[in-house]
Amino acid sequence: MLEQKVEAFLERHSISLFGKKVIVGVSGGPDSLTLLHYLWRKRDSWRLNLIAVHVDHMFRGEQSYLEAIFVKEFCHTLHIPFEWTQINVTDYMKETGKSTQVAGRECRYEYFETMMRKFESDYLILGHHGDDQIETMLMRMTRGSSGKARAGIAITRPFSIGEIIRPLLAVNKEEIEQYCLMHELNPRRDPSNQKPYYSRNRFRLEVVPFLKNENPAVHEHFQRMSEELYQDEAFLEELTVNEMNKVLKSRDVEQITLYTEKFLAIPLPLQRRGIQLILNYLYKVRPSSLSALHIDLIMMLLKSPHPSGRLDFPEGLHINRSYQLCEFHFTQREAEPFRVELEYPGSAQLPNGSTITLEYVDTTKEIDGLNKCLLNPSEIEFPIIIRTRMNGDRIHPKGMSGTKKIKDIFIDSKIPLKDRSTWPIVTDGTGSILWIPQLKVSNHESRHEALDSYLLLTYKKH
Repeated sequence: MLEQKVEAFLERHSISLFGKKVIVGVSGGPDSLTLLHYLWRKRDSWRLNLIAVHVDHMFRGEQSYLEAIFVKEFCHTLHIPFEWTQINVTDYMKETGKSTQVAGRECRYEYFETMMRKFESDYLILGHHGDDQIETMLMRMTRGSSGKARAGIAITRPFSIGEIIRPLLAVNKEEIEQYCLMHELNPRRDPSNQKPYYSRNRFRLEVVPFLKNENPAVHEHFQRMSEELYQDEAFLEELTVNEMNKVLKSRDVEQITLYTEKFLAIPLPLQRRGIQLILNYLYKVRPSSLSALHIDLIMMLLKSPHPSGRLDFPEGLHINRSYQLCEFHFTQREAEPFRVELEYPGSAQLPNGSTITLEYVDTTKEIDGLNKCLLNPSEIEFPIIIRTRMNGDRIHPKGMSGTKKIKDIFIDSKIPLKDRSTWPIVTDGTGSILWIPQLKVSNHESRHEALDSYLLLTYKKH
């Protein structure tokens, strides 16, 4: 029975939901609907404060909207508080150049974080199950992932002000479908899950059925392997940190230098993990194109009989070996400061190829996101100034009582150091910072004020 397996799984991992306030991500599919219904049945005995959240990615028009309405009505029937939003992920993809799945995930998790903070929740509970674990681990192994990435989906991980937990990793898809039949649930089904366009779907439709035919309990073995890999990696990472502290010559935000001979003296499994730690430290957000192959290239460079060599990695990271030192660093270019003024409606072309447009509008309809800033013309002193950052720059972010350093906003948003010197800062004629495109609006922002006319600034990145 699904219920017994899930409860035993939670107990085995010392996860107690008793008295907790939890957000449940619900798409309306079999997995998330089973999860929500199961937790609803436990609500009284566990004294759960349960809130369901749904994100309509707007990929499938009316169909996805009707799925949101279905989840809303389902929650209404069970008296479960419900929150939902619509996000035009297609527009986000155009702005960022990210893939369908990556863009959808980022938008979805951003909304989840908003809900976590709104309700001060302890947990975000998601419906990933045993088959998802098989797919994820096989996909990552196939594309050459290493370290913790090979362990697949974590049972728990820190998120926002709490943690993510995934109780259904204990069960497979068939057990979830049986639960739906037993409790007369009628989940919605996304037809795109059956199309072989996406890599995950090909594993789901072709590889996983083969493995289940060999062993119907294969998901349990993959889950055990995942947990063992996470435990092993945590132990080895601790050893690696201790050894790496002995071989580093210097370290700062964008550069690390190590002693080659000392590094090669530490055990080989720790060498590979040491390289991973360096890459994770420097990249902050690891590029999806980075794989175990890149670590192999670095190892070959360090072991080469030639005293010097160079590797060029994604996003401008360079690895230079020179005799007994190896340096990891990003290309650093001296950016020219700029300042552009807009006295009247029009557009300003910025040195990085982006554009900021100034115009007057009479409605706030369809104006959303950090690529636009809406202002009250009567409160703004012209000209509008677009410039590079200056020492001591601070903004009064909307919704905050005080000011915040621009430098801290860049750090919090994980903006690479090489991009910060050319990031546009928008002020009015008094020098008051109004907006940092894509990052923060100030308390001058007037989106929710009822005005006859607004001043609209729009940022377009080329």
